[in-house]
Amino acid sequence: MEEITEIAFQIILYAGNGKSSAMEAIQEAKNADFKRADELIEEAGTELGKAHEFQTKLLQQEASGEEAPVNVMLIHSQDHLMTSMTVRDLAVEIIEIYRNKNAGGFNHDA
Repeated sequence: MEEITEIAFQIILYAGNGKSSAMEAIQEAKNADFKRADELIEEAGTELGKAHEFQTKLLQQEASGEEAPVNVMLIHSQDHLMTSMTVRDLAVEIIEIYRNKNAGGFNHDA
């Protein structure tokens, strides 16, 4: 159970880092710093990738027959990871909207 909790904490840590980077990327795009926004989105992807590696470790253990006890911390970590991944995906779209608006390709009347 202690190992599961430690993995859950790692998932929460990296997912939180990824979510923070994605939110910061939106702010940079809002300020028309698209280079920095792109860097932050890449950083978000890297951090979320680390969280996903811990999740994959759990899935592989269970697939090999090791039963993992489920606790609230693990459930929370999975929720946090999925939410953070969604924030990152939406941030990419929001940044693209700002990029198009800044380039004059955004139609306000549409």
